[in-house]
Amino acid sequence: MAARTVEPSFVDMFTPKLVTVLHERYGLADLKADAISGLTVAIVALPLSMAIAIASGVTPDRGLYTSIIGGFIVSVLGGSRFQIAGPAGAFIVLVSATVAQHGLDGLLLATMISGVMLMAIGLLRLGTFIKYIPYPVTVGFTSGIAIIIFASQLKELLGLTLDQEPGPLLPKLLAIGSALATFNISAIVVAALTIGIIVVVRRFRAHWPAFIIAVAAAASASAVLGLPVETVGTRFGGIPQSLPMPQLPPLSWAKVVEVLPSAFSFALLGCIESLLSAVVADSMSGRRHRSNCELVAQGVANIAAPLFGGFCVTGNIARTATNVRSGARGPVSGMLHSVFLLLFMLIAAPLAAYVPLAALAGVLAVVAWNMAEKHEFSTLLRASRGDAVVLLATFLLVVFRDLTEGILVGFALGTLLFLHRMAEAVEVERTWPVAELDKPDTMNGNGRKPYEADLATDPDIVVCRISGAFFFGAAAGVGAALERIGEHPKAYVIDFSGVPILDSTGAATIEGFVRNAYHQGAAVHIGGASSSVRRVLLVHGMRPPRVRFKRTLADAVTAARAGILQGAQKTGRQQDS
Repeated sequence: MAARTVEPSFVDMFTPKLVTVLHERYGLADLKADAISGLTVAIVALPLSMAIAIASGVTPDRGLYTSIIGGFIVSVLGGSRFQIAGPAGAFIVLVSATVAQHGLDGLLLATMISGVMLMAIGLLRLGTFIKYIPYPVTVGFTSGIAIIIFASQLKELLGLTLDQEPGPLLPKLLAIGSALATFNISAIVVAALTIGIIVVVRRFRAHWPAFIIAVAAAASASAVLGLPVETVGTRFGGIPQSLPMPQLPPLSWAKVVEVLPSAFSFALLGCIESLLSAVVADSMSGRRHRSNCELVAQGVANIAAPLFGGFCVTGNIARTATNVRSGARGPVSGMLHSVFLLLFMLIAAPLAAYVPLAALAGVLAVVAWNMAEKHEFSTLLRASRGDAVVLLATFLLVVFRDLTEGILVGFALGTLLFLHRMAEAVEVERTWPVAELDKPDTMNGNGRKPYEADLATDPDIVVCRISGAFFFGAAAGVGAALERIGEHPKAYVIDFSGVPILDSTGAATIEGFVRNAYHQGAAVHIGGASSSVRRVLLVHGMRPPRVRFKRTLADAVTAARAGILQGAQKTGRQQDS
């Protein structure tokens, strides 16, 4: 009888990871590890939350409210073990535009509506389709956002006096250029000091909280030397020492219709950012998140955060990666990160008044530099003309037009590019009889070796065969299948003879698998790849010694066995000596 796979129930798919972790005999040692990680992430999130809020056109306290309320809810209800949520740099452009067009009340209402959309997307199990966004689109819009974030901080970095700063990039740069004569040398020095400290700390003490060290040093220097720079206190009057009481923003049908486009943009970008962040956490930790459960949690957080004055909540890649690297065991770390932020606000709020805005601008300049994905951008430009067109179209539309428009156009171009590649891959082949004729043993060569049973059951080699079009729509499934390989062999052999086309997203998936195998000490041999497929793999960095290419699967298996034998002989000689 054939085995049947049991479909997971609704409850199984939407059970928060917190429940899963607590059922895994969560103990005192786990709590201690989560507390240390939560504190580390809170120290990183403190200056970032305020900086993103200011860049978004709202007061710095609202960034903290977003991290405290939204971050806590996402950790409690989310489908990822390690996701850290809060305000994200990717939303700066959309949030600032919404505030300028609809005011603060419009921003809060749009955020709540986007929360309802996110919950609906998750409950309808549509989160899986977010994985179909092509890799060049994600790189293009992330790089475009990085440019816009950096441009938005030029005024504070240079300490310029500017009555009204335009939103679009070109008018903004023209306005900044006309105001260059009003630069403040003290602000420039503070910003340079902040950036310099972050770079040095990350270079020589990577595990130290570079952002908070840099901001604290800049604030101390400004206060002690009496530098004439604008601070959080001089512009905003500091931040309050308590959370506000929850209240609904003004509601009317006309206002709902008015902010609906912004809400849709928030929901779309929230889906992409949160699931990308969860995927990064998965790749770092070896675990797997539940995407639809995560989107439901993001939706609840975006409904709740505006009640306390917060705005768009989403998973943050930098803070989530910090959480994993700090040794977190589960969502309790994210919950404690929000608790620590609340304690910082209750205890140390008066100190925030001394933080120079130029220092926070320096923090965001570093964030923008890290977001730019320079290596990926360069790789995609060289990968193929089609990927380059999708990348540049998305990038230019995000920078000069609109973020949502850039994503939608990029996705449409990626789809057309895939259809074009599929059409090129169709070939007319010779048809074969319904029943193939018997073949003599000599047909494959008179010198054929006898059957080797030890090769078929060799535990040191795992052979994987990928067949069919390996494109962005199939990358998630192939990646999941490769991750489910339970063995830890000395070599992997991947048969690419059945892959007619490969795009950048598929290549990035294989590159991630190769990277993990290399760290485990396992060699990877690829056999049967066509010249076009091999070129894409080479462009994406799959070269010796991490990967070795062979003409056929049999050649790849032979090379893998020879490599294992050579390694064993080398180990034996070292032991003898």
